[in-house]
Amino acid sequence: MASSVTTQTVRPLGTLRFETSGPPGIAGVVDRHLRLLGATTPPRAPGEGPAGTAVLSGDGFTAVEAAMTWAVDGPGSAAADGGRHGMSDEATVQAATGVMAVHGRRDGAPRGLAADWTAAATGVLTVQGLLAALLAQARGGTAPARVGTSADRAGLLAVSQYLAAAGADEGEAAELAPGGPPFTTADGVLFELETLDPGAWAAFWRALDAPAAAIRAGWRPFQFRYATACAPFPAALHGTTRGHGWERVRRAAALSGAEVCALRTLAERAAEQDGADPWEFGLLRPGAPAAAGSTPTAVRPLAGLTVLEAGRRIQAPLAAHLLGLLGADVIRIEPPGGDPLRGMPPACSGVSARWLALNRGKRAVEIDIKSPDDRSRLREMAAGADVFLHNWAPGKAAELGLDAEDFAAVNPALVHAYTSGWAGRLADAPMGTDFMVQARTGVGEAVRPHGEPPAPSLMTLLDVLGGLLGAEAVLAGLLLRERTGHGVRVDSSLLGAADTLTAPALRRAARGADPRRPEGFRRPRPTADGWVAPGDACAAAAAAYDLRELSTEDAVRQLRGHGLTATAVTTDLSALHHDPRFAGSISRDAHGAPAVPDPWSFA
Repeated sequence: MASSVTTQTVRPLGTLRFETSGPPGIAGVVDRHLRLLGATTPPRAPGEGPAGTAVLSGDGFTAVEAAMTWAVDGPGSAAADGGRHGMSDEATVQAATGVMAVHGRRDGAPRGLAADWTAAATGVLTVQGLLAALLAQARGGTAPARVGTSADRAGLLAVSQYLAAAGADEGEAAELAPGGPPFTTADGVLFELETLDPGAWAAFWRALDAPAAAIRAGWRPFQFRYATACAPFPAALHGTTRGHGWERVRRAAALSGAEVCALRTLAERAAEQDGADPWEFGLLRPGAPAAAGSTPTAVRPLAGLTVLEAGRRIQAPLAAHLLGLLGADVIRIEPPGGDPLRGMPPACSGVSARWLALNRGKRAVEIDIKSPDDRSRLREMAAGADVFLHNWAPGKAAELGLDAEDFAAVNPALVHAYTSGWAGRLADAPMGTDFMVQARTGVGEAVRPHGEPPAPSLMTLLDVLGGLLGAEAVLAGLLLRERTGHGVRVDSSLLGAADTLTAPALRRAARGADPRRPEGFRRPRPTADGWVAPGDACAAAAAAYDLRELSTEDAVRQLRGHGLTATAVTTDLSALHHDPRFAGSISRDAHGAPAVPDPWSFA
């Protein structure tokens, strides 16, 4: 179909101004993203401090202030306590929220991410809050003047699916035990393996002469590793790859239809960086949005907007979930018979707990995108919507006649959002799934300090951060629509999420410095009945104390008594419901599934 649609690259926050201060790990992300979105600020680095703010204003908008902290105010927030129950930096937030527990499942003990995931996510959430507030102003509603975000809320969001499973009516569908990729070849290449097809899985291992019993036993833990953050498959599979060179492994993958990706280093990723933004925006046709059914409020800045979401797995569904939390009406496009992941165990009241963590509150419409009549029906739905969001395979939307240009013909004011794996930026990119992107971009090295072999986290770090970036891009696209009167195409990716997460390490690598954290970085300390995590700045001093014969409570008390920041490591996610550090924060939805709190507060 010939198209009259023209696009151009634009900056949604052009002519606006901002100021930032606060912890560099959080404020640095806010500063960079606001700059990339087009806002300007005096040339200086973000200020340091235990808490911070970002103020965005200009071009007729009333200033909006965002407060970004490590933890929400609450009991135990006295300065001597090191913040709310000791949550005052990346290490202690990861410990308290369960991030260390989930990331450590592969290894059988809690382990901190050497990359600053909760800080990066908090920075993105802060920008989301600012964009939502400006969007409410632009739409003529009651707009919040202040938004609050915190790293502890970001950490709870990161573990929301694992928390939901821990609180389900039934047990986990797969074993929670140590184990998982990457694999190692005879010539020392570390690599990730990916396939969604059990036939391709079996063919790959048969091509390498793996034992038949190990092949059969390995599929289920491999398949469920996205849900459980571990993959305790038979040791014989690791032994099989160690008996073959990398070229033999690559041939086996090519013959079977599975994909393999050698782990790249941070230095390699830094050398190839193209300087691209984490998202891309393009103007489409001019067009006025349909009249909204309701107007924005200070606590629901997206009220009156309709989002159509055709998402799979985590990235796009999470992006739409966040837009729903901000007040949008989200309609989920599901295949005939409904999303099969609704039945993925464990369940709450008959519905997958993990599915509910991403999709509660959404309406659902079944559409067969292979049917011409149903595709026409979807276009009719889009005519009255504000956003169409999907994460289909590359080229699929155009093949179906459901690309940005196709929708612009029926709704020029639509924001068409695509959350992909690679954004078309890497010619040799493998399948665009979380663990493959981690392997290809150096994340496997960034999340492990010196002394530990690189290994992508089996926690879905990039799917979740990619979902945050997707929601951020949609909010910027909606604001751009209001400012220009045009429909907008927005693209985000897991690659953008990887680069956002590893940005500090990549900058160190680009300077020729060591990009990895030192040996033992963010390793929690064992106690008589659990684990304690010292703050990042206190880890060296805490090493002088033997805590193994102390209870966790006494160990925390001793470290704090010596002026050190520390907090207990959450090892049982189901205990978060009753954890005084999150008193009243975690609720249950209508199905009885655990629900983490909204990541922003508006005033």
